[in-house]
Formats: sequence, structure tokens, C-alpha cells
Amino acid sequence: MLPQSRRELILRTLRADGPSEVRSLADKLGVSQATIRRDLEQLDADGKLTRVYGGAMTLEADEVDDPFAQVAAERADDKDAAARTAAAMVQDGETVLLDIGTTMHRLAHHLHGKRITVVTSNLAVFDELRDDVDIELVLLGGVVRRRYHSLVGFLTEDNLRQVHAGRLFLGTSGVRGDGAVMDTTLVEVPLKRAMIKAADQVVLVADGGKFPGVGVARVCGPDDLDVVVTTASADPATRLALQEAGVDVVQA
Repeated sequence: MLPQSRRELILRTLRADGPSEVRSLADKLGVSQATIRRDLEQLDADGKLTRVYGGAMTLEADEVDDPFAQVAAERADDKDAAARTAAAMVQDGETVLLDIGTTMHRLAHHLHGKRITVVTSNLAVFDELRDDVDIELVLLGGVVRRRYHSLVGFLTEDNLRQVHAGRLFLGTSGVRGDGAVMDTTLVEVPLKRAMIKAADQVVLVADGGKFPGVGVARVCGPDDLDVVVTTASADPATRLALQEAGVDVVQA
């Protein structure tokens, strides 16, 4: 992993989990503690975090930023194109499960006008669809992560065991070259796995900037995916690995 990518993962982990020890960061990123210390020193010098005894924390100014809005602004056109293509797959009468994340918010926007049931723990999706009387909206319970507009935790997992959807639209932080789906926020990984179990078909929706990509934890392999919807900028080798694994890759 390139140093710049690793340092971005460190910042995302600190924003999601709060102050962390060097040992914990090293375990999550799969690198040595010495490497993490060097990264923290550089990030501290760049003014992107604050070093504390044995670890680091994000800056106070960082805490008031809206990470959801920041991520939503990244490659916004590509995200919207992938989301629009994925939404076009949905037919009236379906029950669909929407994952956490900004791409799912865009997908929800393109679901207006359909008579469907949407199950989600994504609060941005809830806000988008709450006034659409044609859509039956099921909001999963859980602990509110305000800065990420989502519900997480064991309550969400328990609720997922009680529901079934014909189709899951899954998000990701990145897809590795071998087709493995990754995520940078550990608390979301068990929910994504539970969502996969709750659906007949799994559709990964990710713009080309996430191919190939990185993450702290592996969510699933290509064998758990039925369809991948992405954009033209997706890495050809990664797309080929998915197709060789039997996944239908659709270009928005």
C-alpha cells in the first residue's frame, strides 16, 4: 500500500473510531508499529492530526467537519452514473436492501417513481425517501452515527436477521485487484456481511475510482457478488478478475 493511501486510512480510522493507539492502528492496517509511528509523525507535521501518548487523535477542527458530505463530493458524477444504472434494475413490487454510504444516497434519489419496499440503515436514504408515498420504507434500528448518517451495532444486525430482500445494493471503500470487497470502517463490516445473507442477489455499486481500492477489513470475496455496477474508469485487471469469478460487470 502506498504511504499516501495508508495515511488516508489512518485519518479515516481516527475519524470513525476516535483516539487510537499505535498498536491498534498497526493491527487494523496490517503494518508494523514503526511504520505507523512514522506516518503519525508525518501527519502531525502536516497538521492533519494530534499526537497523544501512545497514539493519535484527529484535530478538533476535523471533528466538526461532515465526512459524509466530504465523501459525497468525491467523484460525484461517476457515483451518480453508477447509482442511476443500478436503480434502473429495480422493478415495481421488489424489496431492496440499501447499504450505508453516499452512493446509496444517490441510488435512492433515482428510485423515486417506483412502487417498492426499501429496507436500510442509511439515514440519508431515509431522508431522501421519507416523503415518497409509493415507497414502503423500513428503517433498521441501531446506534446513530451522526457524522456518517447511519445506524450501526448489534441491534442493526439483529434486525437484519428478521428481514429478507430480493436484492441488496452494496457499497464499498474499495475493491482489491483479486475482486475482494473492502471497507475502511470496521463497525460497518458485520452489517455488510449480514446484509449479504439477507438478500437473494448482491449488487455492488461502486464508481471506477474504487477499482482497485484498499480498506482495513475484507467484507466478502467476488464469489458473494452477482453483479457489479461501475464506471469506465474502473481498473481493467480488477474488472477481469471479477468477470472470471462469474460476476456480471455492468458499466454505467
